[in-house]
Amino acid sequence: ECPLCLLPQPPEAFPRLASCSHRSCWACLEQYLCLAVRESRVPVCCPHCPAALQPSDVHRLLPEPALRDKYEEFLLRRLLVADPGTRWCPAPDCSYAVFAHGCAECPRLTCGREGCGTEFCYHCRQPWHPDRPCAPTPSLATPTAQPEELAHGEALVQAEAEDVKVCPRCSAFIMKINDGSCNRMNCTVCGCLFCWLCLQEISDVHFLSPSGCTFWGKRPWSRTRRILWQLGMVLGAPMVISLAAGVAVPVITIGIPIYMGRKVLAGGPGSRRSSLSRCQQCLSVTSSVLLSLFVSPIITALAVGVGVPLVLTYVYGTVVLSLCR
Repeated sequence: ECPLCLLPQPPEAFPRLASCSHRSCWACLEQYLCLAVRESRVPVCCPHCPAALQPSDVHRLLPEPALRDKYEEFLLRRLLVADPGTRWCPAPDCSYAVFAHGCAECPRLTCGREGCGTEFCYHCRQPWHPDRPCAPTPSLATPTAQPEELAHGEALVQAEAEDVKVCPRCSAFIMKINDGSCNRMNCTVCGCLFCWLCLQEISDVHFLSPSGCTFWGKRPWSRTRRILWQLGMVLGAPMVISLAAGVAVPVITIGIPIYMGRKVLAGGPGSRRSSLSRCQQCLSVTSSVLLSLFVSPIITALAVGVGVPLVLTYVYGTVVLSLCR
């Protein structure tokens, strides 16, 4: 049975993958790959795990030559985007890349694609502007736009400034409805993981740090609010930790035996509880509760012994250091 479509298939319908041992039917893999390539999610991962599929497997499974060409183009773009010296021509319908290593002093670049020849700036990656400084943000206007179109483009950028932002690594435009939803963004072009609020490349602990950026929300906290929150954490941490530990210790110590006793008493799918005598059922429930009574203090000690030092280290280490800055 295919784990994706849940249909029974013959053994030859499950192609082997070089990246991992997971198996899915040929039709599901074809559909999955077509969708991933059309959405530029390249490299393509296995539908069951994070392992990236080998290009040979992708070429073997993709049915259309045009999709194979797109896959190769997206792979090449991902490789070039990771190079800090690569610049992309800003002209419409031109995906030509220019290797511009050492061009910071002479920032005027020319697209080398036949029939294009667009001149653009190395620093802001926009059409060449000899008489004005680089714009702080990329412009949506094209090199051939008229003044009315330029004004309309600037108004559009101003109106959608919070909905359309630029990837901090590859400068690709990324759109997100600024409704306070998840601020952890992943660029599909270069794979950069960044924060929607501060537009900085981040790690998984960015939203736990006292930076003012929140996992949900429309904008970072103000400096005053951030400082007040940090002061509250520093002053109130002992009381909050004591209260949390005072509640967690009895809940874990008493809750685990009660939960295990109810679990054994209720039985699970396919259990043989109905075939046991009443004495045997009482014995199994009693033994599970007694065993839990021995195990629950150990779990409680580990939870408190590991959790409390971690919280104290964060509050009186990271938060205090941020306040001092």
